[in-house]
Amino acid sequence: MSGDFSPTGLRVLREVSQRGSFTAAARALDYTQSAVSRQVAALETAAGRPLFERRRDGVALTAAGSKLLARAIRILDEMDAAARELAGAPAAAGPLRVGAFPTAMAALLPGVLSALPRDLVVSVREGSTATLTRSLRAGTLDVAVLAQAPPFRPLDAETPALDLTTLAERELLLCVGAGHPFASRDAVEVDELRGQTWVAGRSDTGEVLPGVWPGLPERPDVRYVVRDWWAKLQLVAAGLAITTIPPVALYALPHDLRTVAVRGEPQEVRRLVLGHRPGPLTNAASLFADALRRGVHP
Repeated sequence: MSGDFSPTGLRVLREVSQRGSFTAAARALDYTQSAVSRQVAALETAAGRPLFERRRDGVALTAAGSKLLARAIRILDEMDAAARELAGAPAAAGPLRVGAFPTAMAALLPGVLSALPRDLVVSVREGSTATLTRSLRAGTLDVAVLAQAPPFRPLDAETPALDLTTLAERELLLCVGAGHPFASRDAVEVDELRGQTWVAGRSDTGEVLPGVWPGLPERPDVRYVVRDWWAKLQLVAAGLAITTIPPVALYALPHDLRTVAVRGEPQEVRRLVLGHRPGPLTNAASLFADALRRGVHP
């Protein structure tokens, strides 16, 4: 090592690791990208080795970066706790920080959160499974409700692996408006999806999210790409397009929409999982996990 680590640098390290790019971290911190780059360069000088691997699609932590991040999380949490204590706030740990992918956020989380003790302070963040995974690693989330698709690989390549608990494993569904020809059917064959118009979602990073049935034999007609889950359903209800929905969406599906199973190989199964960093859950996180299980299996 050839220098000291600054609190600002450690916060930048945490933000870049959870955002996956210098640009996204700069936006979240309200810094310029060059300021983020300078902070990372200072950290790497102090560490005497690279902390991030630069890639075409962003950055990823090196082994040294992962080790430093684990320390940085504890240091920053202690600093934040000290600031709260000096400000007269309770000395106990801060609020439970929960993440969830958009459909779970809209359909499942409201009921789960309302079942928690009123004195438990919970903050919630929405994001894609990839974004939430990085946030768990960065220590800015305590637990996250995540989605997995076959072949159910680990959420990332870092070690140790995140702890994952499978809450449910069910088939992906097709969602159509009440006036759609499929609406009166329980199931359709995958070949019958030819020529359909689709609406898909878009994340903060710009990738198109699930909304089109996987492995279609033709290039799908994705005429609508929206970020908001509710807007997607409204387009379907208006008869303008169809979409796919994970089974968790059934908890809050509007009455003017219908779900249809799709038959064909391979079977499209989706897992709903609870993820957290390795180790036992805190009391607050355990309360959330128990409420989540009851919400999934009422």
